[in-house]
Amino acid sequence: MTTEPDEPARSPEDVLRLAREIADSYRTGGVPAAPRRRRPGPRRPARPEREDATPVSDFLGDLVRQQGWTDQLAATRVFTDWPAIVGPEVAQHCEVVEFTDGIVRIQATSTAWAKELTLLAPRLVAKLNELLGDGSVLRLEIRGPQAPSWKKGRRSVRGGRGPRDTYG
Repeated sequence: MTTEPDEPARSPEDVLRLAREIADSYRTGGVPAAPRRRRPGPRRPARPEREDATPVSDFLGDLVRQQGWTDQLAATRVFTDWPAIVGPEVAQHCEVVEFTDGIVRIQATSTAWAKELTLLAPRLVAKLNELLGDGSVLRLEIRGPQAPSWKKGRRSVRGGRGPRDTYG
C-alpha cells in the first residue's frame, strides 16, 4: 500500500480495522455497522503455551509401565503371535486356549497333532521363554479333541452301564 505525501502513514491496526469495517458493510448490505465495544470486566490470564501433541502410544506406554502391566501384556503375545511361534502349518491344527501361572493350555484338532505338539513341547517352551522373558512359561498342557459325552442326549440310557448299553 502506498501513501500520498500529504496523507499520514497508517498503522497495521488501522488498516485491519478499516478492512473489517468494509467487510462488515458488505455483510449488512452496504450499511456500515456500529463499532463493537467490549464490555469491561475481569481479564483472563493468558493461557500458557501448549506443548506439542504427544502420540497416544507414548501415553499408553507410560501408563502400562506405571501400572505394572508389562508382564501381563507380554503374556498376551502367546495368543497373538502363536502362528509366528509355531509356524503357519502347525498353527492351523492347534490354538492357545489359556495362559495362566506359567502354563500354556493348547487345544489340538486331532490326537496326532496333540502327540506332535507334545514332542515339540520342550522347543516351544524355550522359544516362548525367549520371546516373553525367561521363566514366563513353565510348561505346555496339550489336549486333543474331546470325545462326545454319552451321559446325556438321545443315545443315553438311565441306570445302564455306560456307553456299552447304548448300541444294543
